[in-house]
Amino acid sequence: MLKIEGLTLHYGGSQILHGVDITAARGKVTCVMGTNGVGKTSLLKAISGTHPRSGGTYRLDGEEIGRASAFALARKGVAYVPQGREIFPFMTVQENLETGFACLPRDRRRIPPEIFDLFPILRDFLNRRGGDLSGGQQQQLAIARALVTRPKLLLLDEPTEGIQPNIIKQIGDVIRQLRDGGDMAIVLVEQFFDFAFSIGDDFIVLERGAPKLKGRAGELQRETLLQAVSV
Repeated sequence: MLKIEGLTLHYGGSQILHGVDITAARGKVTCVMGTNGVGKTSLLKAISGTHPRSGGTYRLDGEEIGRASAFALARKGVAYVPQGREIFPFMTVQENLETGFACLPRDRRRIPPEIFDLFPILRDFLNRRGGDLSGGQQQQLAIARALVTRPKLLLLDEPTEGIQPNIIKQIGDVIRQLRDGGDMAIVLVEQFFDFAFSIGDDFIVLERGAPKLKGRAGELQRETLLQAVSV
């Protein structure tokens, strides 16, 4: 689904990413790991188009992608759930979900019923303002809003951050269900090691904006991966 080679990214005169290669396959969770400030969020921003990459090749579902905007990539099937969720606090849950319609053709602008199978609480809270939800409920809303677009590639940035344990478990179950459906590739940036290790199929560890370690689940030892992401 996603194949990126030699990706570089700059913020002004500062280079943040240095020749990153990453592949994400349908039916797999690719975990991007590393300590704070190594470029994990910047990598997702480059993949989603919210910050233009400086160089490197980018192929999505076999198509070579040039300097596409975030909107253009969303129309091609890339959905990004940013760190901090970024829901609209004064809009209702339903209105937040409907913001995902922007990149869809008119005949597909509806909330898929399976959204409420994955996140039943949202059905009960459709008329509640997003800002009135708990942090965990807002995270569920942010993921659901991304899924409204029916993505081919789902990018998740720290979905467990600041979330209570029971919601973390539910989010993990949802990610597994989406993966096992086999229709999308998932790239997960995650600091919670045990969560990432339990759910990941492929791993890439960044250090100072460059790959430090790569491997597949079953090939990488837990201790090796833990040492690579430790300060």
